[in-house]
Amino acid sequence: MDNLDALLLARIQFAANITFHILFPTISISLGWVLLYFKLRFVKTGQQHWMDAYQFWVKIFALTFALGVVSGITMSFQFGTNWPGYMEKVGNIAGPLLAYEVLTAFFLEATMLGVMLFGRQRVSERMHTFATFLVAGGTTMSAFWILALNSWMHTPAGFEMIDGKAHVTSWLEVIFNPSFPYRFTHMMLASGLTVAFIVAGISAYRWLRNDRGAEVLTGLKTGVYLAAVLIPLQIVAGDLHGLNTMEHQPAKLAAMEGIWKTEKGVGAVLFGIPDEKARENKYEIAIPKLASFYLTHDWNGEVKGLDQFEDKHPPVAPVFWAFRIMVGVGMLMLLVSWMCAFQLAPWKKDPSRTIRPWQARVLVAMTFAGWVALVAGWYVTEIGRQPWLVHGVLTTAQAASQVPAPRIALTLAMYLTLYAALIVAYISVVFYLARHKKHADKPFGDSIEQQPNVINYPEKQGASHA
Repeated sequence: MDNLDALLLARIQFAANITFHILFPTISISLGWVLLYFKLRFVKTGQQHWMDAYQFWVKIFALTFALGVVSGITMSFQFGTNWPGYMEKVGNIAGPLLAYEVLTAFFLEATMLGVMLFGRQRVSERMHTFATFLVAGGTTMSAFWILALNSWMHTPAGFEMIDGKAHVTSWLEVIFNPSFPYRFTHMMLASGLTVAFIVAGISAYRWLRNDRGAEVLTGLKTGVYLAAVLIPLQIVAGDLHGLNTMEHQPAKLAAMEGIWKTEKGVGAVLFGIPDEKARENKYEIAIPKLASFYLTHDWNGEVKGLDQFEDKHPPVAPVFWAFRIMVGVGMLMLLVSWMCAFQLAPWKKDPSRTIRPWQARVLVAMTFAGWVALVAGWYVTEIGRQPWLVHGVLTTAQAASQVPAPRIALTLAMYLTLYAALIVAYISVVFYLARHKKHADKPFGDSIEQQPNVINYPEKQGASHA
């Protein structure tokens, strides 16, 4: 019983760490590209509001990057403290992939971020723009390596077991394993949606406080339009990812859909309360045959149920509900983004007056909606892999350490307390910067007036800021 308690606490502790950590790389990945867009628009047009938007959001990027680095280091320690069996068995694969992430991405991001924050008055405008590009590219490269490893854990390929340890036979197969293209695409779109709603939500917050200059409208339109474009793509990518999951991890898919028995013409469960003892969904509301149609493209297609996997399937309720939260938030994103995109459409006259106060309030409420969908999706992915840590190769129990449960409980309590405080602090600082725009707009270390490289285009001074 003590070992079971220790295993459960270790899993909860790692889940707490990854839940906190993933929030920040998800923002930094796409916010870097949004910053590059603002910078390129400034260089092309010479309009100051693009640089004002850049200077505001680069502060939030720096804060996000710092929290992502700190939480990532803390999380990595747990490979040794709580999960020594993981590196012992698959370290020949996990170790190099993690090292590649540090060498090719993290160092690049950290170095060029310094140029972005402190170097604009010391380098050319072109070099500063290039540094922004390198940071954005570095965040994406970081995600590439991490997702390659995570995907390999779900659909391992390109290796052989020798004396109980995994050895690479093909790095191409390891990196580009069967689920990697779907996971990488799905995660990149999730990152873009998270950032889109943060940018739109904070801009709407400023708009409601009567800060309605060109910079605010720029952020509002950028966030809304980006979300409106990405959410349909995410729906398509999610569907393809689901089909890939059905092929390679059918037990996870059965848990997601609440399918207990293998049968043809399976209905799509809209609501139900999974009961693992009775192996059924209580109070189930389902649309007949719909699950078979979108999973097999045949109204009478056969879908494997949980009865095919005995005890080798994940806990059903967490995966079932997390999947519905993710999909529900996604549908809400679609509705809100398209509604606001219509209000801010280019053919509208004076777009600053077209968004309605209640729509702005909805956007503010949706500021961190991407986090909710992201965490729910991540739980579907990671809990859905159980009882495997590396699917078909290593179970979670086999990788766990012998650290006593009380010690894990103590550090877990400390982590939860610290992370709760940091989340509150992060959100508070973001909204503080939004309320104190003038301070947020100042570049690090210098006032705007001290910037010699601000571009002036006299012939464009009368250009519209829309």
